[in-house]
Amino acid sequence: MKFDWKKTFVLGFGFLGISVVWPLFNSLIPPFLEDLGLSALVVGFILTWDNLINMFLQPWVGARSDRTRSRWGRRKPWLMAGAPLAAGFFILVPFVRTNFVLLALAILGTNIGMALFRSPTVAYLGDLYPSEQRSKANGVINLMGGVGGAIALFGGGALFKMGVPLPFIVGALLLLIAVAVVLAFVREPEAPAIDASHEAAPGVWDSLREVTSGENPNGLFMLLAIFCWFMAWNAVEAFFTLYVREVLGIAVGTGTQMLTAFAAMLILFAIPSGLIANRIGRKTTIMIGLFGMMVGLILVLMLTNPTILLVLLALMGGFWALVNINSLPLVYDVGGNHAIGALTGLYYFASSLAAIAGPIIAGGLIDLTSYSVIWLFAAVFMLLALVMMSRIRVAAPVRD
Repeated sequence: MKFDWKKTFVLGFGFLGISVVWPLFNSLIPPFLEDLGLSALVVGFILTWDNLINMFLQPWVGARSDRTRSRWGRRKPWLMAGAPLAAGFFILVPFVRTNFVLLALAILGTNIGMALFRSPTVAYLGDLYPSEQRSKANGVINLMGGVGGAIALFGGGALFKMGVPLPFIVGALLLLIAVAVVLAFVREPEAPAIDASHEAAPGVWDSLREVTSGENPNGLFMLLAIFCWFMAWNAVEAFFTLYVREVLGIAVGTGTQMLTAFAAMLILFAIPSGLIANRIGRKTTIMIGLFGMMVGLILVLMLTNPTILLVLLALMGGFWALVNINSLPLVYDVGGNHAIGALTGLYYFASSLAAIAGPIIAGGLIDLTSYSVIWLFAAVFMLLALVMMSRIRVAAPVRD
């Protein structure tokens, strides 16, 4: 089967739309909350709502979409319901920013809307591509997501200066346009027959039992590996700017700009990461990426020089691409094709749980020691992820 680049870039519009919203959400909403006199703790709690919702709603939605049958297919009804809901509430955010209750409801509505269609959108990767093409396809899709994030970061700030509601309105419209492209041009394959004995969509705990039970432990080790590496990197992201300010004496704004070296290399290596995995296998590629991340984190801890830090961030961005691009395709490999939606939901369950736990645990360690501990903390969890990956048994790579 020849790889269809055009179809993959079209599918990537779904990820572009998702990636437009979150950078605007994470950068523009915290000041609204702070302006209402909320403490940093409360602001941080509100910003974790999406992760809390993702932990439980996305696995249910993913599994439910596996069993959805309609004239539009399995996944499209969820896109048609979630995207307009998210866009509508997202537009409301700046207009209700002076009222905490209304602002909280708008934030909650945006989070729920995004959660309703993210898992079904990601599940297309398993629906439309055979195993040997999923890493390559995921590279293209993540490249499109990176473009969406870049549009949001560069355009959102300029629009915000022109008028507070503008980035929210334009971001919501871009989300709807991107999803409309997917709805119009992505053709879903014929859905398999529903097994009557499993007609009810499982919840998150049922999905976990389904994937991790039985004699094959691959699913359990895969989810633990995902949890560990996201524990590591979420902790770094949460405290990076505070580290550079308190330890290196660098302004927060400059620290934020330094992270673009990591993001740029992640985008640059998105497609090559899929091609590499196609040659040497996804497990091997991910393990190389985890080892490179671990070494980079240790070097940052030992070498407290801003220039070296910038170089190491760029290198780690490339290694992170090896992990990030190939992880979801490997989840499908070890879990099987019978429950693509449920597996997608569990992937986000593990990553969302890590997004909540990582910064909290790392923050507690910082209070006891110093900001430098985040690099050791992250390196340890990268090592744990490497150990979990080594326990997974997969077949030899099938080359496209």
